[in-house]
Amino acid sequence: MAGTWLLGAGAETSRQRPTAVLVAVREDDGAGGNGPGSEVSLEELRRLADTDGLNVADAVVQHRPKPDPATFLGSGKVDELAAATERAGAELVIADGELSPGQVRNLEERVGVRVVDRTALILDIFAEHARTSEGRVQVELAQIAYQLPRLRGDGRSMSRVGGGRVAGGAGIGVRGPGEMRLETQRRTLRQRATRLRRNAGELARRRERTRGRRARNQIPSVSITGYTNAGKSALLNRLTGADAQVQDVLFATLDPTVRRISTGELTYTVTDTVGFVRHLPHQLVDAFRSTLDEVTRSDLAMHVVDASAPDAFGQITTVHGVLHEIGAGQVPELLVLNKIDIAQPEWVDALCRAYPDAVPVSALTGAGIDELRRTLARRLAGR
Repeated sequence: MAGTWLLGAGAETSRQRPTAVLVAVREDDGAGGNGPGSEVSLEELRRLADTDGLNVADAVVQHRPKPDPATFLGSGKVDELAAATERAGAELVIADGELSPGQVRNLEERVGVRVVDRTALILDIFAEHARTSEGRVQVELAQIAYQLPRLRGDGRSMSRVGGGRVAGGAGIGVRGPGEMRLETQRRTLRQRATRLRRNAGELARRRERTRGRRARNQIPSVSITGYTNAGKSALLNRLTGADAQVQDVLFATLDPTVRRISTGELTYTVTDTVGFVRHLPHQLVDAFRSTLDEVTRSDLAMHVVDASAPDAFGQITTVHGVLHEIGAGQVPELLVLNKIDIAQPEWVDALCRAYPDAVPVSALTGAGIDELRRTLARRLAGR
């Protein structure tokens, strides 16, 4: 269920799922239609909202060269959004993109409900799904990094009232109670971030010691990476007999799970890592860098792809982009096409033609798993 971090501290708790309206700006493709991947991106935003316990009632999409710098949408579309929000009785508007503080403020004034962006939604999901102390520390650090530049007043009590003769002749630069409260909030958040970074540093050192022990014992390592909900945890369970959490939701697994596999004379570890998504917030990439180092330090990255996804090629490109961003672009890769039991055969054939070294499998039925084990052993033996 969406938390108060997303809905606001004054949100009323209810057993019902809060209602949201989605809003997106799409670049015109030259023929008056959607740009590439626009429908996929909006559908993914729906799934993200559903994962966070929200009920999506409507979506407002505007085609324009770029978002309006003041209100994200054009003035007429803002009126349409306000009408859709009132009609649906929505408590939240979610933008498919990252909003500036000014855009959030202006939209909220025009629409009359809380407005958040894609980044805030993903951060809220991560906060809900983090289970270990390391995961919770990393998520909170990402939330603070996102929140600090967006602190703003909330009505008169948080507005700046000082300055010039208005402040009793005290002169320009006098701070009113609202500004002082904002500074207090900023200082509190920075102090909290300092403590969290200290904790994160100690947790990272522990993880490094564990990696060091594996390296000294000359145990090869495989990191499972890929788009969120591609079936990474299910594949880990199938390969190792582990009991990693498996759910048909986005970002079900955030905390790394390490298991050992022995095949003949070869023993190696397999680590399940956090999944990626389009426009993964840079705050999360920075906060989870120590966890993502599992990929950069591994001998082989097993890139799991949902072969049943209509945008499987786009998902592969997204994952490759994030891997390069975290410095794992040079790690040897093994592409694994999962969910072939439900994928359309022509889609699987197209992926196999594009990636001839890929291994088609089904973590659910076990199809192709023996071939995957042999391929892993062969790749690791020749590393």
